[in-house]
Amino acid sequence: MATFLSNLFNEDARKIKKIESKIQPVLALEEKYAAMSDDELKAMTPKLKERLANVETEEDIFADAFATAREACRRVIGEFPYPVQLMGAAVMQGGDIAEMKTGEGKTLTSVMAVYLNALSGKGVHVVTVNEYLSKRDSEWMGAIHQFLGLSVGLNLRQLTKAQKKAAYLCDITYTTNSELGFDYLRDNMVTNINDRVLRGLHFALVDEVDSILIDESRTPLIISGGQKQTANLYLQADRFVKHLKEDEDYEIDVKAKTVQLSEQGIAKAEKLFKVDNLFNLSHVQLLHHINQALRANYVMAKDIDYVVDETDDEIVIVDPNTGRLMKGRQWSDGLHQAVEAKEGISIKQETTTLATITYQNFFRLYDKLAGMTGTAKTEEEEFLEIYNMYVVDIPTNKPIKRIDYPDAVYGTKAAKFNALVEEVKERHEAGQPILVGTIAVETSELISQYLTERKIPHNVLNAKNHEREAEIIARAGQKGSVTIATNMAGRGTDIKLGEGVRELGGLCVLGSERHESRRIDNQLRGRSGRQGDPGMSRFYVSVQDDLMIRFGSERMEGLFKSLGDVAVESKTVTKSISSAQKRVEGVNYDARKQLLQYDDVMRQQRETMYKERDFILENEDVHTVIEDMFKRVVSDVVAANIDPDSKNEEIDASGLIEGLNKIGFKDLIKPEDVAGKSRADVIDLVDQKAWAYYQNKIEPVKVQIRPMEKEMSLRTIDRAWSNHIDTMSKLRDGIGLRSYAQANPLQAYVQEGYSLFEDMMHTIAQEIVAFCMNVRVLPAEPASKEA
Repeated sequence: MATFLSNLFNEDARKIKKIESKIQPVLALEEKYAAMSDDELKAMTPKLKERLANVETEEDIFADAFATAREACRRVIGEFPYPVQLMGAAVMQGGDIAEMKTGEGKTLTSVMAVYLNALSGKGVHVVTVNEYLSKRDSEWMGAIHQFLGLSVGLNLRQLTKAQKKAAYLCDITYTTNSELGFDYLRDNMVTNINDRVLRGLHFALVDEVDSILIDESRTPLIISGGQKQTANLYLQADRFVKHLKEDEDYEIDVKAKTVQLSEQGIAKAEKLFKVDNLFNLSHVQLLHHINQALRANYVMAKDIDYVVDETDDEIVIVDPNTGRLMKGRQWSDGLHQAVEAKEGISIKQETTTLATITYQNFFRLYDKLAGMTGTAKTEEEEFLEIYNMYVVDIPTNKPIKRIDYPDAVYGTKAAKFNALVEEVKERHEAGQPILVGTIAVETSELISQYLTERKIPHNVLNAKNHEREAEIIARAGQKGSVTIATNMAGRGTDIKLGEGVRELGGLCVLGSERHESRRIDNQLRGRSGRQGDPGMSRFYVSVQDDLMIRFGSERMEGLFKSLGDVAVESKTVTKSISSAQKRVEGVNYDARKQLLQYDDVMRQQRETMYKERDFILENEDVHTVIEDMFKRVVSDVVAANIDPDSKNEEIDASGLIEGLNKIGFKDLIKPEDVAGKSRADVIDLVDQKAWAYYQNKIEPVKVQIRPMEKEMSLRTIDRAWSNHIDTMSKLRDGIGLRSYAQANPLQAYVQEGYSLFEDMMHTIAQEIVAFCMNVRVLPAEPASKEA
């Protein structure tokens, strides 16, 4: 690890030096472009497009394109990008991630990279975390691009297909990550190619890239369909796991937040549910429900992972990254129903998954990917290994004046909270604005209670009142303001200091505990000290905090408990906390990496399915596909009727004839037709006869049958794929327990997943051939002639 970090540091220094050199020609063009008239500046766009269309590359036109966009920024919105912003844009242009501190102008920085990549006409997607930011940036930055003659689109959830298609046809499209991903999945479900809205995945610039590609990477995008009838099984599984004993019947990995049955627990399940082998594929649904019930009861925590809305009789998810309530969202794979069973809430019917993809695999589909954020350096190894993107720390335009004080560590939570509130009281009396960051709703409410008791006016920004977020954040930097925020210090919005606040020391940021990710802590700190403003930050920690319980040492806990209410600030303690965070980050990284390994199996299968589906969708005549299906089915029937005891693969003629009759090929062959022939010869013979049989059958109605073949093929593929996703999900859910049988879980998943995929492909062929052989179409009557 040390060598890796050392190499990254050296690489970072080299990249910064290279980027500084690269932007010099842009800076040298400043006066030339400032002297241009508006019309001359606008005329640069078609000139640059023409140069790209001929023999030049983006690298060749880099300086002129950046200089053009930079000057347009000054004329349209009155802001002129600093040299450090040009450096950030150059990093994005290179397909890497620009880490720029809060207030350094990431949004303005993106303009140059977006403009250059849009000149190809292939489309640029600027991806944000919510529609508010997409709308804001499409209007604010979009005005610059439109001034230069580029078209700008805004993709929103409520748009019609026609409106979405128009948005994606623009040179630059602003969209959220979720809507973009869902549009991709929906495009791969259409039955008419004209209903597709995307035109390709050329270049994506992802804002808050760490939030989307790291924090949300384990949450799959899912399009659901029809409902399953499984409520009783959730209740049975819930009752079963509630009677299990920890360490005897199930084992919890506190660090990884996972739970699984022990061998004793497996035996109890097999006895209660009367099954011989819980891991038999025929019991995959039962195992799935038990595993989800275990997660719901022993991993998912009320008021941290979710809240119970008794008014609407529902479970509402709390976004782990922002702390917001995700009303209307459900966990997938039945976890939501398992939590409902746990809490005694009415169990909503589980839906069938029609299509799914993770952000990890979706964004890797782009020809070119880049990102920007204020905090990504701690995750550079993951970005490099999974996305092949470096994280480059861009220098600030002005020196950072914020003072980051050492952590104040206490033996108990009570002592910690009392000390934090006392500091809030002292600074509030002086008029200094204060932002208190928490990582859970219950903590924000507890601190709010402390402040109320001391008659300190304050605002609370958490999952239960996020509607006032913009209003609260707008006032957070004003004199005398006290704000408590849960995992969401207004990310994407700067906290600007009010009049007289700089003289008081700027914004004071206090963390109520360390987050398991250093990156989230850095985000909180970064709310203070923007653009050279003064500010300060301090974290309050106790050895009773979740992070220290999970990863701290027992020796440290004993030491601090003996100190009572006395705070300790030392390098050893800070180092210990940092080590705990690094261990958590390592565990989470390993989990995301493992997810990708498993998801790569589905990725390969999804690409194969979508490729086959695309061929059918893009061609009016799918006769060649149908012909391949016939051959596959014939091969299956022949293979099923080979005598396993014969040395020369002798064909069971009567069995073969019976098998062909069942799928509609009546009297196709006689026993003497296959006598003495090899397997390959029999397949060729039967395939030719079967295809000729079908051709003759549809000859009178082939004009009507062609569109029916296409529609039936698409419907069959979609239905089979949906069932396959469900089966693979349940297989994945129970595969971890294969280690009890001395099997490698990933290897077992790959092998069984491949077998299931092959079975699905055979099923698709059989259903399509059965349809073709049984369809009845009356010939169209000739048009009557008028007398």
